[in-house]
Amino acid sequence: MGSAGFDREIMMEDSRLPTRIKTTATLLLLLLVFPLNLLLTTIAILRAAIFTPIRSRQIAAQPQTILISGGKMTKALQLARSFHSAGHRVILVETHKYWLTGHRYSRSIDRFYTVPDPRAEDYESALLEIVIREGVDVYVPVCSPVASYYDAKVQTVLSPYCQVMHVDVEMLQRLDDKYEFATDAQALGLRVPKSFKITHPQQVIDFDFSTEQRQYIIKSIAYDSVRRLDLTKLPCATPAETATFVKSLPISDCNPWVMQEFIPGQEYCTHSTVRNGNVQLHCCCESSAFQVNYEHVDRSDIEEWIRTFAGSLKLTGQVSLDFMQADDDGKVYAIECNPRTHSAITMFYNHPDVAAAYLNLAPLDRTVQPLPTSRPTYWLYHEIWRLVTHLSSPQLTWQRLQTIVQGKDAIFDWDDPLPFLMVHHWQIPLLLLGNLRNPKPWIRKEAKKALAKLT
Repeated sequence: MGSAGFDREIMMEDSRLPTRIKTTATLLLLLLVFPLNLLLTTIAILRAAIFTPIRSRQIAAQPQTILISGGKMTKALQLARSFHSAGHRVILVETHKYWLTGHRYSRSIDRFYTVPDPRAEDYESALLEIVIREGVDVYVPVCSPVASYYDAKVQTVLSPYCQVMHVDVEMLQRLDDKYEFATDAQALGLRVPKSFKITHPQQVIDFDFSTEQRQYIIKSIAYDSVRRLDLTKLPCATPAETATFVKSLPISDCNPWVMQEFIPGQEYCTHSTVRNGNVQLHCCCESSAFQVNYEHVDRSDIEEWIRTFAGSLKLTGQVSLDFMQADDDGKVYAIECNPRTHSAITMFYNHPDVAAAYLNLAPLDRTVQPLPTSRPTYWLYHEIWRLVTHLSSPQLTWQRLQTIVQGKDAIFDWDDPLPFLMVHHWQIPLLLLGNLRNPKPWIRKEAKKALAKLT
């Protein structure tokens, strides 16, 4: 090996050293708290053994078998618990890659399967085999942005055997397309930011920004995990900078982007479960850059926007819409729609009617919303990490402590404690051990994507 190649190996090894140190430190910390978590889990199991038989489990008038995908994500675990507590049988699936998910050990899960990646040719046949073998009545996909297309496509295969709580391919593409979504909403008289479809950088360069009251941002219509957080304001300081920026983006006829009015203000995220255009379940939360805390807020204007939109399009499935309340005029604007489950569903941890919202074909008498007794949900280990990293700020430390005391961990449940233990002392340690073998830097964006996979 030449000296240049040897030097490169040394440099690569040096760059991996901080990652190995962080990973090892995290594993040691998890090992240190393991006895405490084991004790807590043991107490919870004994408590459940004593009190669960006393509290009668709800018996469904017509018990059904529910298939839920996305088994590694907390929102799938929450739905499984909701269906189980209503007296239904739950089958959980996840891709082969995440066979180690701690959620498979939940008492809400009657059977766990792994399936190929949704992009694989045998994904549809694997799901169909499970549906037939287990006698599945309803399939509820809890999917990633990439998998949502394949779960829409698989409807043609599964529909003869079970219901699928997901929009079809044509509707998925309309809702996922930020420009088409804005166009559809505007046609219904609903408020959205000004939006322009961009297929060539020159369209942005030639755009007359001088007549606009607000700046603009540009986003890929297709899901782009790398650039989706880039909120560069247009126009830039100079025309040359604007041209340089837009020319750096992969814009083309085959990969169109949307240039959208940027609206400064408070952002809100929502989750709605819809059947035949009727909003059966709904929640709304304030958004943040690192969205791992959920507390319901009553926004009737946002709810009415969604009712009009879903009713006009006769939607069936799960939709998550993002809104912005503008600082300048106080009005709410829908900025995008994601036709899939939102992690805000964790706020329904104590609601008895979640299953009915998903399964009842007829409209419910009242939309299911988080109960007044529902506490804000969070992920404990993330809150502890934020607490430790903000010890120098008494105000932020106090905020984190309040969040922990006043809220509820999204995974831990006194009646179902094993997932909390297994996620943090089986699933995550195995992933960290894998990272020791093939170190990847822990940067904020990667951490956010990793957390999103689990929430």
